[in-house]
Amino acid sequence: MTTLRRYLAERLAAAVVTLLGVSLIVFLMVRVLPGDPARVIAGVLASEEEVGRLRSQLELDRSLPVQYGSFLLRLARGNLGVSARTSEPVTREVLGRLPRTVELAVVSSAIATAIGIAAGVAAAACPYSIVDYLLSVVTLSGVSMPVYWLGLVLIIVFAIDLNWLPAAGAEEPASIVLPALTLGAFSMALIARMTRSSVLEVLGQDYVRTARAKGLAERAVLWRHALGNALVPIITAVGLQFGALLGGAVLTESVFGWPGLGLLLIDSIFARDYPVVQGIVLTFSALFTLTNLLVDLLYAYVDPRIHYG
Repeated sequence: MTTLRRYLAERLAAAVVTLLGVSLIVFLMVRVLPGDPARVIAGVLASEEEVGRLRSQLELDRSLPVQYGSFLLRLARGNLGVSARTSEPVTREVLGRLPRTVELAVVSSAIATAIGIAAGVAAAACPYSIVDYLLSVVTLSGVSMPVYWLGLVLIIVFAIDLNWLPAAGAEEPASIVLPALTLGAFSMALIARMTRSSVLEVLGQDYVRTARAKGLAERAVLWRHALGNALVPIITAVGLQFGALLGGAVLTESVFGWPGLGLLLIDSIFARDYPVVQGIVLTFSALFTLTNLLVDLLYAYVDPRIHYG
């Protein structure tokens, strides 16, 4: 077995263990919530017979170890169960909403990466200047602002006062602008700060001074030599933030009514729809794990000095 294949096998085995741990935590957490989920799902007007039938369907009348074992067996067959609200397969529910969440995460990540890297390089090019301090204030604000507050502010300014963009939904192409900006604000600030520190560290290296001594333009020094050799930590930040954007879209989708997995998760939690909640959380965990693996593999492409052993 080659080194890369061995590395992939180890990472996939670790991913399986991680997903098992996540499944156990989610399984226990949704069941310690107060109240009878069968009664909540069936409604206050449902008879005891209907509630009992629903409780049996959800296997809530069995012990927790038996319920968890049954859940793992279904999961091994690729079956996430059936939604207690809609009686639809959870897999179908998740796959129906997943493209919207991925679309929002990709657009948010692209905006955050483009602006964050540009701002970080600009700050590193003029360290401890007015530009650097101004960008530091902006990035600090981006890290500090709650998502729901920023989303409401953007809705009031751009959707209500200026009437430039839709306030909610996904019917128009422009509907993604406000939720993407809201979701990407934190990542944009983090990527900018990471880029600034990484580029500043590289600018102090001997080969950068040699490039300047050869008469290369400052733009070439910054973007080709400094940024090119500072990409590994930046890629780490971008990759981790993309995984976080997938799971962090819950509040953003709720504020903007974006029909993705985050909004479905909120609705399912309030409805106590255990199978859907478990399926969504496992999907988020699997996507985050896959993103981390792809980022690790990308290191060797960006920096040939990195080997997997």
